[in-house]
This record gives sequence, C-alpha cells and structure tokens, in this order.
Amino acid sequence: MDFTFTEEQQAAAEAAHGVFSGVAPDAVPSPALTPGAVADDFDRALWGRLADADLLSLLLTEEYGGAGLDAVALCLVLRESAKVLARVPLLESSAAMAAVQAYGGPELKSELLARAGRGEVVLTVAAHGRTGHDPAELAVTARQDAAGWVLDGVQTMVSWAYDADLVVVPARTSADRTVLALVSRGAEGASLAEQFSTSGERLGELRLESVRVAAREVIDAEGAWEWLRELLATGTCALALGLGERVLGMTSQYASKREQFGHPIATFQAVAVQSADRYIDLRAMEATLWQAAWRIASGAPGALPASGDVAVAKIWASEGVRRIVQTAQHLHGGFGADVDYPLHRYHAWAKHLELALGPAAAHEEALGELLAAHPLG
Repeated sequence: MDFTFTEEQQAAAEAAHGVFSGVAPDAVPSPALTPGAVADDFDRALWGRLADADLLSLLLTEEYGGAGLDAVALCLVLRESAKVLARVPLLESSAAMAAVQAYGGPELKSELLARAGRGEVVLTVAAHGRTGHDPAELAVTARQDAAGWVLDGVQTMVSWAYDADLVVVPARTSADRTVLALVSRGAEGASLAEQFSTSGERLGELRLESVRVAAREVIDAEGAWEWLRELLATGTCALALGLGERVLGMTSQYASKREQFGHPIATFQAVAVQSADRYIDLRAMEATLWQAAWRIASGAPGALPASGDVAVAKIWASEGVRRIVQTAQHLHGGFGADVDYPLHRYHAWAKHLELALGPAAAHEEALGELLAAHPLG
C-alpha cells in the first residue's frame, strides 16, 4: 500500500480545488429554508465548469477523451467537492461511466462514454434497493426475451433521478445473476415519485413496470455490480472526509475567536479534547478511505477481499462524520443553528452521507460475514 499520490492525481485535486473555489457554501440552498426540494435541478453551471476542466472524464481512457486515472484520483476530486457542498452528480455519473468502461460492450461504450465525459449525458445509479435496507440488486427483476430485457420492480432514493438522462439499475435474473441495465429517463413503463434527502435534494422512487431495455444497454458481466457498488461506497467516504475536514476547520476558527471569561474557548481543556477527538476521527477516515480506494484502483490482493476495506472505510466515514458535525454544533452553541451561517447545511449533508449506501451497522455486519468467510490466520 502506497499513500503517495502521483503527479496526475495531485493535478486532478488541484484542478478540482480551482473549480470548486468559486462555490460559496452560504449560497447552497438550505433545507431549513426551503419546503420540499431545495432546487429543481443540480448546479448545471458548475457541471459545465467541471466538464471544461476535464474532471467529468477523469476515469475514462484517452480513447473516450479521458485522463485514464483511477479511483484514488476520483476520491481526491470528490473530497474537494464536499468541502463546498457542490450540488452535482459527480460521484454517480463518474462511477457509472467507469462501470460501463470496465464491463460494458463495445457498442455501448462508443455510444455513451465520450458524450458522458463531456457532460452532455448525465448518469446516476439506483443503489438503495426497494426500501433502502435490502440489497439493491434484489429490488428489480430482469428477464430476457428475443427483443432484449424486461425490468420490473422498485428502487428507492435514486439520487438525481429527475435530472439524469440514464439510470444504471441493478437487477436480478432468474439464474440468480445481477445485470446492470441503463434505463433512460421517460422510458415507457418507468415512473418517478418524489422523495427528499436530509440535505433537501430531490431523490426519486423509480418504479419499473415491464420496462424494455435493448440488449446493448445491459451489462451482464460477472462482478460488474459488486465493483460499481464498492466504488460508490468509497466515493461516499471521500465526500464524508471532505465535509468533515471543512466542518472541523470551521469549528477551529470559531473556537479560536469566540471568547468566554476573557479567553478564547479553544484554550479550554474540554473544547480542546473534543476537537482532538474529532481530528483523530478524520485521520482514521482518511487512512481507511485511501486503503479502500487503493485496493479498488490497484486490484491488489489482501487478507480480505477489497469489499472488506470498503466496509471498514464506510464504518469510519459514517460514524466519524456524524461525530464531527455533532461536536461542531455543540462547540458553536446557538450560532451553529443560525440559518445565515453554513454549518446547518453541512449537518444536513452529513446525515445524508452517514446513511448513504448503508449506515455503519450494515457495514459492520458485512465485515463480520467477510471475516467469518476468510479467517485471519
């Protein structure tokens, strides 16, 4: 394992920092001030700037107009995006593109990838299952006929479902295999019902009733869904890390200026200890994130499958980001609840990230099953 970033990875992070430096968290729509969805669409202007900076095609090879970078580079960019609460489907679209590139057929790749890398086509993934607790691949059934594939089922909490052009839907076949179907927005038999995240973003419950998908738009390669799910979970950890770093920075700045009894509260032992504990959380989140991203990017073997490292990273991300925003609210006092101050926005986004793709308990259970199946000798 090597935590040293390459020049290309560092360049991607620097480019992302430059793009996201123009985003003001104070201007991000607040779920406390907006009933229902905070906006009808994601930040299209920012999406365009990401495309111009070649950050949407980060994981694509040169053949499709990309930089040919890996999961580590993507996580570095996602980390920067979360610091400013960037309202773009960067994780979902990038991960979906990477899955198509790694497992899709030649026709699908040539039709989709270059356009998606330029931001002309937006992708998302239905990754939460029927209720948000059961496996996503069991929520939809897929049967094959002479004309292609037919999908039936329900996927809940689909991020950016109302804005994406294509939704990657995991579905189970009668042979107990998982395929990935690319369902276009407005496909006959597909419908959406509004749902809302804690951050106020509009999600969608996707209902599929005999939805037909052409054979070329279905990925039936073994392991494709598992790989995509692990990349999504690792990217979610990167978002949690970036958000946590910004929140702890805000807390440090506030505590160094806020005075009580004639002294900055940062000099009080109780404040310093709580801040130190949260710093330890961040370092653990960071170490486990890069371990998981490195396993996905390199394919290196380990005592456990890469899914074990992803589970550990998600456990730390879920618990760590929750503790960080709670401590921040506590140390900010009433100021933390002021809607003119961005901390409440970060708290709302943190709760969404904590639960995205399963809370810590779900990943602890998955890790336990992996340890039972692969005893460490």
